[in-house]
Amino acid sequence: MKSWKGIVWAVMLSVTLPLGLLYWHTTLFTCLLLAVWVAAVLAFSFFYNRRHFEEELRIQEKTLQQAANRTLNHHRHDWMNDLQVLYGYIQLNKPDKSVQCVERIKERIALDSRIAKLGIPSLVFYLQSFRTFSSNLELEVQVEEGLQLEDKLTPGQGDELTSVVMQTVRAYQYSGLTSQGDTRILRLSFTQDKGDILISFEGKGEHGNPELLQEQIYNIVQGKIMKAEQWRPSEAYVELRVPLEM
Repeated sequence: MKSWKGIVWAVMLSVTLPLGLLYWHTTLFTCLLLAVWVAAVLAFSFFYNRRHFEEELRIQEKTLQQAANRTLNHHRHDWMNDLQVLYGYIQLNKPDKSVQCVERIKERIALDSRIAKLGIPSLVFYLQSFRTFSSNLELEVQVEEGLQLEDKLTPGQGDELTSVVMQTVRAYQYSGLTSQGDTRILRLSFTQDKGDILISFEGKGEHGNPELLQEQIYNIVQGKIMKAEQWRPSEAYVELRVPLEM
């Protein structure tokens, strides 16, 4: 990034050379030289910036594809594990265990469906891919049945909501220290309350300094469409309200 900016600035500053010649010796040749030089610099800057932008898009696309593949592989691995457990219960002729296993699978399918119906692509992808990354924080997501956000928020507001959720989860993730191998739990719930969207974060386990965590979350939502409405330091619990009548 720095080298790219350095090249662009160097090319732009090179205009001072013909400009200096024009200042000390104004002739038709120096005027033409300056005009040609400026045109060349502008053309170079345009094509170089465009090439850099296209390269950035390719990198982002590749990163997104890798994250999507990692998420799909993780989900496929989970489903295979569940099916193997179910098949084992069937072979052992344990109908009660088999029914319980099927119910767990149904609950996971229903949860994935409710998350998908939120309708904000960036938020859906984040929630469904979070567990595929190595982390000392386990995210338990709950979504109210029938809750949809796609028709309630603009694309820009949806991206802002995703950003706030991601930053708040990150604040919980790094707010406390755990022993190696230990995992803390964060319950993230999406519900509708009096026409507004209520997003609650409830941390389980040690979360360091509650006051610092609270300050971080208030800074995250400052100037955003949502606001922090309730805080329980002893439980590391906070509610964010997204008013829909704006």
